[in-house]
Amino acid sequence: MNWAEIKTNDIANGEGVRTSLFVSGCRHHCKNCFNEITWDFSYGHLFTEETMEDIFKSVDHSWINGISLLGGEPFEPENQKVLVPFLVMFHERFPDKTVWCYTGFTLEQILGCTEEKSRAATDISKEMLSLIDILVDGPYVEDLHSITLKFRGSSNQRVIDIKKTIKEQKIVLYLE
Repeated sequence: MNWAEIKTNDIANGEGVRTSLFVSGCRHHCKNCFNEITWDFSYGHLFTEETMEDIFKSVDHSWINGISLLGGEPFEPENQKVLVPFLVMFHERFPDKTVWCYTGFTLEQILGCTEEKSRAATDISKEMLSLIDILVDGPYVEDLHSITLKFRGSSNQRVIDIKKTIKEQKIVLYLE
């Protein structure tokens, strides 16, 4: 997997102060995507052990709330394979920090609960979901864009509390 950018001390992509990892590779190609350069799976830098250590070092401060995964598309199958072990290590080192993830897939597509099979529904997608605290799901839709929305770009997107959703077996929104 490649990554396009790592933003430390980020306050725009999730609650609190975070380190945001922008992965490369996305097949959604949303109209007027804010990060079109990350559509290319080859863009940026190879995600290595050194990259992981740099991220871990950046969050190893009391004022950092956690990490955010963006893209590109974290739930592209190629990216899931790298992100799952990374997230396992992250939680081992930082059990009290949170993981936010932004995806153009819906939760239903990731879980394979739609009529049409989604490429996001892999043999490890549920494991990846279990390692995420807050999921911002759904494609960016320009016609539904609003600057009044918190932590999302268009009104079709949901900010889902994944831990509560798994526990209650129904979608629990973190923000309305």
